[in-house]
Amino acid sequence: MSEQFVFESAMKRIEEIVRLLEQGDAPLDQSLALFEEGTGLIKKCSAALDQAEQKVEMLVRTPEGPETEPFQVPEE
Repeated sequence: MSEQFVFESAMKRIEEIVRLLEQGDAPLDQSLALFEEGTGLIKKCSAALDQAEQKVEMLVRTPEGPETEPFQVPEE
């Protein structure tokens, strides 16, 4: 049984991978493996964000049809 994808956990792992790669003391094969893991996680996170965006767009549909507006932070 495979592990369930959790966006927040994936983001933490990506941050950890970046730190490890920035240190620059990992052997080449380990650095390549970390890079490969990171790019895979980035693809999964991107897909999860795309799905979330589609769900949000579905939630803002009006009786006149779908209405999409860019997300904006309210000004104070």
